[in-house]
Amino acid sequence: MSHTPSRHTGSPARRLALGVLSATMLMTVLDGSIVTVAMPAIQRDLGFSAAGLSWIVNAYLIAYGGLLLLAGRLGDLLGRKTMFLAGNAVFTAASLLAGAAAGPAMLIAARFLQGVGSAMASAVVLGILVTTFPEPGERARAIGVFSFTGAAGASIGSVLGGVLTDALGWNSIFLINLPIGLATIVLGVRALPAERGAGLAAGADGLGAVLVTAGLMLGLYAVVQVEEYGWAAPRTLGLGAVSVALLAGFAVRQATARTPLMPLRVLRSREVAGANAVQVLSLAAMFAFQILVALFMQRVLGYGALRTGLAMLPAAVAIGGVSLFASARLSTRFGARAVLLSGLVSLLAAMAWLTRVPTDAAYVTDLLPVMLLIAGGGLVLPALTTLGMSGARADDAGLVSGLFTTTQQIGMAAGVAVLSTLAAGRTAHLLDAGAGEAEALAGGYRLAFVVAAALLVAAFAVGATVLRRPRPADGRSAGDERHDARRRSGAPAS
Repeated sequence: MSHTPSRHTGSPARRLALGVLSATMLMTVLDGSIVTVAMPAIQRDLGFSAAGLSWIVNAYLIAYGGLLLLAGRLGDLLGRKTMFLAGNAVFTAASLLAGAAAGPAMLIAARFLQGVGSAMASAVVLGILVTTFPEPGERARAIGVFSFTGAAGASIGSVLGGVLTDALGWNSIFLINLPIGLATIVLGVRALPAERGAGLAAGADGLGAVLVTAGLMLGLYAVVQVEEYGWAAPRTLGLGAVSVALLAGFAVRQATARTPLMPLRVLRSREVAGANAVQVLSLAAMFAFQILVALFMQRVLGYGALRTGLAMLPAAVAIGGVSLFASARLSTRFGARAVLLSGLVSLLAAMAWLTRVPTDAAYVTDLLPVMLLIAGGGLVLPALTTLGMSGARADDAGLVSGLFTTTQQIGMAAGVAVLSTLAAGRTAHLLDAGAGEAEALAGGYRLAFVVAAALLVAAFAVGATVLRRPRPADGRSAGDERHDARRRSGAPAS
């Protein structure tokens, strides 16, 4: 793989590249949160059924999560810059189609295409970032900015969605992507480092691509349908079994294929495997926190939508502020592993606090401390990115980036499905036992927070025992050093 660093070694060029990558991240995160607010208006105007309305979100999630791993590997083979720009082009065109939708089928199809475009662009973002910022301190700062963009997008999406929907109609929440998408394409052509991929011959595993994409999509489909059908339903169990079988077939295929889509050496890296495992566990707890705390405020405390959004704002500000202003400095001084473990302790304290939240909770004394402790997420996410990408060789960076983003989606989707189901089951049990509605709801949420705390304990254990500080001091990945050592000794590279 060849790079042309001469055009991009200056700080202004790299800052512009970071701006392009962050803008794409912002657009992707905004698209996830902004749609939720506009769904009632979409249902009214386009005639969606109650069940069909959920597919505005599900169609995007299944395409996005199911294609990330494939898109990441194709980025390594065809060129990460090429994949990134093509993904932004698909997403922008799909946004125009969504804004012009005249019926449910057209909008769901457009949302699926948006998911395809997001997967293509998002899968290679981290790979481009770590190769554009090879020096450890500079990379840590870039990851902090990138993580801040995600936190900012999540916090402003709901507010922006409400403003645009009320002022200009629901179509505007999709059409606003057009200028952002076009800008990222134009500036990305100029700012992102030029590169040539390894070529399809280095990993054009068609059967592996079909197996992993079908397995991930089917698994995500099973998860997003859990709330409607339940975990023990034959439909859920059947889809889950087929998904597991497909993914197992993919694993066998990768061990035997001459040119595997995902070389299994990637998972032999302690940094890659450990960071992805910690990410699934921690994001399952964090994302469920966002959903369940908002529901607690509205269903137990009687907050309205606006008051809930304002009450959650300190959490988003805390996460974003820590990721932007503190995570890079702390990682440079103490190491990403120590920062990760500290962040997990802060998140665990937040969940432990929530396990005792009363039905008549006062915001300042019972909830605001949680919003501040959740700032640990601003340490966890950048540190995980640093550790996970440190185990990637340069020619695997797109694949590892896609894998990392895939486990993000799996963690978030599974966390919401599992913890929401547990909360609902506990609530139903308490109602049957004669508890009042508010107490039953609060009891269900408290159980979910106990399980979320247990997930964070497991994440801490994995981080403490599996992960280690990246060894190179020159900014090269640990995977590259191992690869070079094998080459010098005459051993096979993979």
